[in-house]
Amino acid sequence: MSDVVTTQDLDSRLEKHRTELTGYCYRMLGSAFEADDAVQDTMVRAWRNFDKFEGRSSLRSWLYRIATNVCLDMLNAGNRRARPMDLTAATPVAQAALNSRPEVTWLEPVPDGRVLPSVADPAETAVARESVRLAFVAALQHLPPKQRAVLILREVLAWKASEVAELLETTVASVNSALQRARATIAEHGSQETDTANPLDEEQQKLLERYVAAFEGYDMTALTALLHEDATLSMPPYDLWLRGHDDIVGWMLGVGEVCRGSKLVPVVANGTPAFAHYHPSQSGDGSFEPWALMVIEIVEGKVSGITSFLDTKRWFPLFDLPARLEKE
Repeated sequence: MSDVVTTQDLDSRLEKHRTELTGYCYRMLGSAFEADDAVQDTMVRAWRNFDKFEGRSSLRSWLYRIATNVCLDMLNAGNRRARPMDLTAATPVAQAALNSRPEVTWLEPVPDGRVLPSVADPAETAVARESVRLAFVAALQHLPPKQRAVLILREVLAWKASEVAELLETTVASVNSALQRARATIAEHGSQETDTANPLDEEQQKLLERYVAAFEGYDMTALTALLHEDATLSMPPYDLWLRGHDDIVGWMLGVGEVCRGSKLVPVVANGTPAFAHYHPSQSGDGSFEPWALMVIEIVEGKVSGITSFLDTKRWFPLFDLPARLEKE
């Protein structure tokens, strides 16, 4: 390593880019854990090859080049992360059955703090949140890996076509062509725009308060009033998903009845409102145990989607959530 850069200096310079690189790798891979692995691999490669970095580009650009190559290598296996609605048709509640698929199948949730760098500009924050929404990241998974990289670098990170061409060692014309094809694919798979989390939005806060009251009170009439007619409910790792408030309420009054008496703790995931869903403990001591990470999608003042990620042993530690809620 260069004599003019100390170990501490290099560590500090690399770490400044960790959050934004994690966000980039998460959009590429659709997995919070794989994104962490990719960034760690990127940092190790940067360390080992720093002598070869001659400052012909910025350190940031160089790190993105390494991260892109790491992600492309990881994506060569051909796996595409998905949501249940990407794999199967909606199931009528009367025919609903729980069929589990392997963890590697599913698009994963991620805490905002891991993937969104702190910025002072509210507009920039809103754009960043928009780009990690579940629906948008799911749409990205339909793109071939290099098109995915081009779209993220150009549309999300606002790189110039010439900068992307240099990173991918290709031409500007090739980058522009890839971007055009990527946009067409994203449009085809219809990434519906949903409202991002905004603690300053009074209407959103009131909606979420009503949602908590309806869910914790298990008031299905009140819950129905908060849902779009074609709202969806999905529960990875199961590939079942339901469409329409009638089927959602039918599920909750049937198999989902076990959720009665639950508690919801507000968090933020993928730039949108979310809740840690705690279920009454079977111990009978009045405490509550992890049940799901519930990500909420909102359109025009109503809930349009509920994704309950059930693998709480993975998600609750990732979101720094307590393993138990004591009796109030």
